[in-house]
Amino acid sequence: MCLVSVWGTSFVFISISVESIDPLTVVFARVLIAAIILTSIVYIKGRRLPFNRKAWLAFFVMGTMGNVFPFFLVTWGQLSVNSGVAGMIMAIMPLMTMLLAHYFVEGENLNRYKITGFMFGITGIIILLGPVFEGGGQAVLGGIAIFIAATSYAVNTILVRRLPNFSPIIGAAGVMIAASIIMLPIWLFQTTSNYAQITLSSINAMLWLGIGPTAIATMILFAVIERAGPTFLSTINYMIPVVAFFSGALILSEPIELNSLFALAVILSGIALTRFRVNG
Repeated sequence: MCLVSVWGTSFVFISISVESIDPLTVVFARVLIAAIILTSIVYIKGRRLPFNRKAWLAFFVMGTMGNVFPFFLVTWGQLSVNSGVAGMIMAIMPLMTMLLAHYFVEGENLNRYKITGFMFGITGIIILLGPVFEGGGQAVLGGIAIFIAATSYAVNTILVRRLPNFSPIIGAAGVMIAASIIMLPIWLFQTTSNYAQITLSSINAMLWLGIGPTAIATMILFAVIERAGPTFLSTINYMIPVVAFFSGALILSEPIELNSLFALAVILSGIALTRFRVNG
């Protein structure tokens, strides 16, 4: 439940952070803070990071597909898309993972329930984004960016299964260090924040994104996988878009529209359908 709360409310904090800080700065700060925290824990525990090329190649691949790329797309997308809608778009991630796993993971075959569930999920996203596309403008690009970010997370999930296995804390620290190295030159040359106008609320939100949804959530994530397995973890995908939608309404006073509620129900129905197993 802690993981659901941290991830589900992260979209609210992203919205607050980009009120006065540019997306590149938010993303760089997020991965850098997480890298410092996780690396400190590694050495406090008396462990060491690997120094071989294969390990760091894996860290850079996962850091790009699972952190830098989707973090930026979601953060940039939320300049024009509210946090509740962003959280619901991200609900397509487990469905995209399921589709990719059919082609790239042995034993993860599609069946009629999974295909139907995927179609429900896509239908829900279309319903959700319908008003956005009617309005046109930046919101359309924002919605598409968040959808691509969800797909990037799905690709990263497949990569994690195919790349070398690491100790949870070492893997998490290595990935965040790699993500920070990738972001540093991009941030130095492309950042556009007017630091004189940055608000305290945006700074606090940015700091929490690094501490909570990135560092702490990564540690909880690996602990849950170790104790309960990835199948149990997948069940939280039911709750994250719900928490994102209603936390946006409660904290940021974002409107609760019938169209969005219906879209959420369709998406969750799609995820539920993919859980059915074909007997025989």
